[in-house]
Amino acid sequence: MNPSMPPAAATPRPSLLARVLKVVAAIEPYEVKAVVLSMLYFLFLFGSYSVLKPVRDAMGTVYGVAHYQQLFTMTLLASLIFAPLYSGVAARIRLSTFLPWVYAFIAVTIAAFYALFVGVSGQDRWIAAAFFVWVSTFNLLIISVFWTFMADIFSRTQAKRLFGFVAAGGTVGGIVGPAIPTFFGKQLGNNNLMLIAAAGFVVTAVLVRLLAHEKQRLLAAGVEVQRTRLDHRLTGNPFDGFVLLLRSRYLLLLALFLLLMTWISTIVYFQLGDLITKAFTSRDARTQAYSTIELSVNSIAVIIQLFGSGRIIARFGVKAGLLLNPIIMVIAFLAIAFSPVLLILAGIQIVRRVAEYALAKPTREMLFTVVDQESRYKAKNVIDTVVYRFGDFSNAWVSSLIQPHGVTGLAIFGLITSAVWFPVAWLLGRKYDSVRSGELVDNAARPADGTKA
Repeated sequence: MNPSMPPAAATPRPSLLARVLKVVAAIEPYEVKAVVLSMLYFLFLFGSYSVLKPVRDAMGTVYGVAHYQQLFTMTLLASLIFAPLYSGVAARIRLSTFLPWVYAFIAVTIAAFYALFVGVSGQDRWIAAAFFVWVSTFNLLIISVFWTFMADIFSRTQAKRLFGFVAAGGTVGGIVGPAIPTFFGKQLGNNNLMLIAAAGFVVTAVLVRLLAHEKQRLLAAGVEVQRTRLDHRLTGNPFDGFVLLLRSRYLLLLALFLLLMTWISTIVYFQLGDLITKAFTSRDARTQAYSTIELSVNSIAVIIQLFGSGRIIARFGVKAGLLLNPIIMVIAFLAIAFSPVLLILAGIQIVRRVAEYALAKPTREMLFTVVDQESRYKAKNVIDTVVYRFGDFSNAWVSSLIQPHGVTGLAIFGLITSAVWFPVAWLLGRKYDSVRSGELVDNAARPADGTKA
């Protein structure tokens, strides 16, 4: 019997939805509930964050665009504190309980900031900075937890078919989220937008709980899923994520890939922030400008994710998905160097992030389906938070030194970084392709559930 299919006697006639998804995205009937729950999970998660993101970016301009490097430094320090704290709590609470509470805790902190902004002027630089740093710290964590959970549910072969489609849930959330401040930002105000985001994170926590139950059901049915379980705590100490990362050449290469990607993102972020600040004087207008870019990115990306990502990755492979963004950015920075205006830069930001959401992000997350469970929850968290924020921090300070040379100077620096990024992406894709089915990268002697042999 094919292990990827449930026993014939236990398989009911597929629903209309299951038959449609089978045709559109090659989703098997037994996968439908897990895929739908995953999409809803990502929709509410990313939608809630997308409501907060333009508020956060506007708060960054309150603190001062000229002082972005200070905000990134504070965010790095917060990430260095929060990453081991996350691992320490995960070692004391069962994963099935811990994962929903990650999002419930975020909702509580947003409500606390709402109370601060109601009681104190939202123009206070230090409260604005604290909000920027906190959102910039947890935003990476919550997305990391989502993709860790996906890699802990779906197998390597399932991921190639499903991750692009699942990512569409987040993209829809990325359309709905920015649309709220874009069209209703002035009527609602930044404070009420925070309450909307907090409510969305509460719904996310409920969906995580439902998805954890669905994983257990799939395990009991004996169908194709990752053979890991959630009814236990992670072992070890709060610093295991750092140790696991340093011991694995594969994870170090993945961390380098992400580091270079953040350098590119930070360069564009600096350039965009500078041009938007010059073009718009009010905080609300800047919030709407950022929201419009987000809305454009997600509207285009969702179409590709629903109908093209899975087929493109199946046809061209994970390596091609990793290489796409470096190629795009080499071309993009050449364009910026010759025409450093807001319209060009905003267009490039849209193209870059569409490629990232539709292909680069799903393929990068597939790389974690071939590591053990400890590495998924611990080392991945360090890579997605500390390494990412170190990239922001280091590049923010480098960019501040280059900024006197203008947007053109930043574009040349970005061009060099993109040229280095390409061979790193190629090596990482080759390493992933070399892992045989059922093996774990750098540790083939350990079984697929991540337990010690």
